[in-house]
Amino acid sequence: MPLALLLFLPLFGLVVPFLFEGGIGGNELVATDTLTHLWNYVLKDYIASTLLLIFGVSVGVLVLGVGNAWIIASYHFPGKKIFEWALMLPLAIPTYVMAYLFVDILQFSGPIQSGMRDLFGVSILPYFPDPRSLAGAIWTFSFCLFPYVYLISRTAFLERSRRLIEVSETLGYSPMQGFIKLVLPMARPAIFAGLALALMEVLADFGAVSYFGVQTFATGIFKAWLSFGDRMAAIQLSLGLLGFVLVIFTIEQNSRASIRYAPSVNQKTIPIRLRGKAAFFAFSFSGLTLLLGFLLPALALVQLLIKEGFRLDGRYVSWLSNSLSVSLITAFISVVLALFFAYSIRISPRLAWVNRLLGFGYALPGAVLAIGILALLETLGLAWWMSASVVVLVYAYMVRFLSSSLQSIESGLLRITPSIDGSAELLGLTKFQILKRVHVPLLKRSLLTAGLFVFVDVMKELPATLLLRPFNFDTLAVATYQLAADERLSELGLPALTIVFAGLIPVLLLSRMISRE
Repeated sequence: MPLALLLFLPLFGLVVPFLFEGGIGGNELVATDTLTHLWNYVLKDYIASTLLLIFGVSVGVLVLGVGNAWIIASYHFPGKKIFEWALMLPLAIPTYVMAYLFVDILQFSGPIQSGMRDLFGVSILPYFPDPRSLAGAIWTFSFCLFPYVYLISRTAFLERSRRLIEVSETLGYSPMQGFIKLVLPMARPAIFAGLALALMEVLADFGAVSYFGVQTFATGIFKAWLSFGDRMAAIQLSLGLLGFVLVIFTIEQNSRASIRYAPSVNQKTIPIRLRGKAAFFAFSFSGLTLLLGFLLPALALVQLLIKEGFRLDGRYVSWLSNSLSVSLITAFISVVLALFFAYSIRISPRLAWVNRLLGFGYALPGAVLAIGILALLETLGLAWWMSASVVVLVYAYMVRFLSSSLQSIESGLLRITPSIDGSAELLGLTKFQILKRVHVPLLKRSLLTAGLFVFVDVMKELPATLLLRPFNFDTLAVATYQLAADERLSELGLPALTIVFAGLIPVLLLSRMISRE
């Protein structure tokens, strides 16, 4: 219990200024004055941009995620066996990398505009949309994050879609009417759970929205803390962003609790085989989604690497070693702590609420987490820790990503029957000996999976790393962001491609599991 509370200290850091007068920045910062200034000048724009971004991304991920999930779960068509696992590949590309590639492809000097100008014999395309816009951000997030909805919706559709359509046909409904009136309402909890996960990623993002010039809470937090040195403004913006996250997190938890799967053992769902135009449409929809969400960005990264002549930046080794070191350290500590928390609940189920509370860490945006830690360290006079070592950075990663390893280990422990524990106790083993000699060997795959997910999440994390890294400590994510901010897109190919390769590992593992079903 005390160990779990240590992971929530960043939230305490956000309320420190309101508990101790002058706790941060001295008496010159007054909370009410700062909040009034924010409301008069920037807060309304941040709220409007955030709401528009959430709405646009919601529409995008629902169309792509639910549409592909329904096609894959209900029909047979050429390429289906590839699409059913390949549609998860966009998860391997961080949103900020996708943003840089999207702009690079569509900007004035990019291949698409250049080709169109040559084709039409004009020097400018006056009606070509600006890729650095809110619409560009919505497009990028939608193609990066739709697999969250696709994965959960596909499972829900596989359980009941075909049988519900058959029932709807007996009631005189067309297949489309049956999908809208029966299948979608039944799968709504699963769809909302996936949508909430995608929206939490949107709220936590900084790299993509800053590159697109979209003014959200995350960009405002960085401006307030780094550009203006206004710590109280950064804290209050963090609390505002935290409010959005709490709403989305509550929706996700309630939706997840409502999900019920009851597969029939007597009847197997048989997908409909599509032919002709219907098969072409299904192939085109899934194919275009995969092309725009993964294949085209991956080819653009390779093209950037070729453009640089496969030249190795002298700093790349340093970026890679920094990323690997903090990722491995965080992954190891996270697995150890997650094993401790999961086994504690197995021994004492009344502590299950602690693990559910730890799940909120993943919902915390990296910027909010970093501001809470910085505010707390400054209040305690320990801000020098941040520049002295990576301890603070690893702690932030722990708070943010412990829940992902915890879920993997908990699911592994559920597959170990309590009778095994009882037999071990009869042999005179203590609780610790049972864990060491019985559970750990049986949990090897779950432990490796948990560590792998944390490792990849840390490799990709940008906002918390930007704010909490020690001096002269750049990771691959930070280097990619800085190169893009300096418009040196041709040089970010290798670090960005390294991050994508790391992200492919867990995605391919999930793909392998799906292909075995």
